[in-house]
Amino acid sequence: MAKILHVKINPKNDELAVSSTLANHFLDKYKKQNPEDEIELLDLYHANIPFLDVDVFSAWGKLANQQELTSIELGKVQRMNELTNQFIEADKLIFSIPFWNLSYPPLFKAYIDTICVAGKTYRYTEQGPEGLVQDKPLLLIESRGGIYSEGLAANMEFSQRYLKTIMGFMGITNITTVIAEGLDIDPNEKELIVNKARKSLDEMIEKF
Repeated sequence: MAKILHVKINPKNDELAVSSTLANHFLDKYKKQNPEDEIELLDLYHANIPFLDVDVFSAWGKLANQQELTSIELGKVQRMNELTNQFIEADKLIFSIPFWNLSYPPLFKAYIDTICVAGKTYRYTEQGPEGLVQDKPLLLIESRGGIYSEGLAANMEFSQRYLKTIMGFMGITNITTVIAEGLDIDPNEKELIVNKARKSLDEMIEKF
């Protein structure tokens, strides 16, 4: 039995969010073929995701000096530990994310900051940084209003490139992407684009 963590990053209702709609399509079919696997949903817009703020940095300083934390500091550090452990313990990962303003929604960056932890998910060595997370399958399902995979706009794509870099930093390189892009260019083409992404996801179920 595999443990799958689905990290959903979209404040819209699922039927209005292409990335969420595609993820649900994939998971519905995946569950039918793998009924024993456990699927856990982490909806970032309905989860407590601590930011790297004054409380967190204060807590880390106190922990280093073996000082007592305030209740607020303790709560944020404990939550970060929970999220990091959840990420590490998953056997497979699914990220469903929209492309906003050339990158990802801010809550995704906040989530990355909670799980990218020195000593737990990466470490520094004399040879440079080393990822500590065991490599595992990661499926990225991304929706984009424009087209950023090719042409002049490709230089402005800071989503997939960032994800692959930060995941590799922590040790995860087995990444597959399904990107539905150009959704807002021609309304008549939207359903065709979504259906093409669905077909790509269907073909990946056996391999994931």
